Amino acid sequence: MAIYEVEALPEAPLAAAAQFHARHVPLIELAIEAAGGCLTVAFPESDHTHRGWRLAAIQMLARALAPGRINAVSGGSGRAITAAANYFACAPGLTGQLISLDDEGAAAVLPLPS
Repeated sequence: MAIYEVEALPEAPLAAAAQFHARHVPLIELAIEAAGGCLTVAFPESDHTHRGWRLAAIQMLARALAPGRINAVSGGSGRAITAAANYFACAPGLTGQLISLDDEGAAAVLPLPS
């Protein structure tokens, strides 16, 4: 289970997408190789205006990096992100997904490690 954390991005969705593609995509391509083909990208929490570009980016990366698997989460605590990454690592058919975490609802679906 490997996690690539994206630092704070600009508030404007177009600027955030441009920064993500310019700065993070090359590093993600290297990180998935180092991670043995399974990577979770952790985006900072954002409003609904960022969901579309984030999902499209993760889906494009999943196609480009196949047979490697890449999924993403948005928001959540470190524990919730780790729980989601563990879930993704144990789900070999799951790739190209973006899940929003809130720590309250995530625990019912993704049990947090003790």
